[in-house]
Amino acid sequence: MNVKFYTRVISLIFLSFSISANATVLTAAQDPWPPFVVEKSDLGNGISIDLLTAAMKTQGYEVKFKILPWSRALDEVSKGRVDLLPATWFTQERTDFLVYSDPYLENELKFIKRAGDPFEYTGMSSLDGKIVGIVRGYGYGDSFLKATNFRKPEAGDLVSNLKKLLAKRIDLTLEDRLVALSVMEKAGLNQDDFAFTKEALSKNPLHVTSGKANPNSQKYIDAYNKGLAEIKSNGTFDAILSKYGIK
Repeated sequence: MNVKFYTRVISLIFLSFSISANATVLTAAQDPWPPFVVEKSDLGNGISIDLLTAAMKTQGYEVKFKILPWSRALDEVSKGRVDLLPATWFTQERTDFLVYSDPYLENELKFIKRAGDPFEYTGMSSLDGKIVGIVRGYGYGDSFLKATNFRKPEAGDLVSNLKKLLAKRIDLTLEDRLVALSVMEKAGLNQDDFAFTKEALSKNPLHVTSGKANPNSQKYIDAYNKGLAEIKSNGTFDAILSKYGIK
């Protein structure tokens, strides 16, 4: 028996337990947004949650995540009652109350239409007179949200908007294509009933955010940025993406 080897293994195990026991526990919350945020999966809690957990672990933090509706999660984080929002798009308005991390991925926000609809997005004027369903509290970009040449009724989630689209109560809705396809599958909606525009409204970098009302918000975001760089360098970042079928 190699006594030195086993002694070293046992020491590492105790060190691991010690680090885990001494880890600072942070809270995070968001709505289901597959494959970035999921409620239950054999793979994990979703790309954004797994990346956040791995990055913060390198800095001595443990992340406890819970599912909340988007508008409530945003409110809880902005008021400092929840520490982190794992997947946030940038808007200028939000910089008043959120601290943003470095971007870690990018979404391409495309319009979703009924299959067979010839509509193509060519700029804000191409939306003249349209009814575009949006999700309450989502950051679609200031120019889109301030536009007055089309209507923007709100819903609580994408599934509601997809059902309204099929019922012809709205003309369009919009979401990242990968997210939308995952939502359709989970909701039992036929993906062939929908189509995506060729052009995107925007490309939105994804950030982790923390509410400025939280006195440690900058500290947590700095830790995430440092941890993100670390998991990118050691291969963990790519391994998590590959696990979800993304290169």
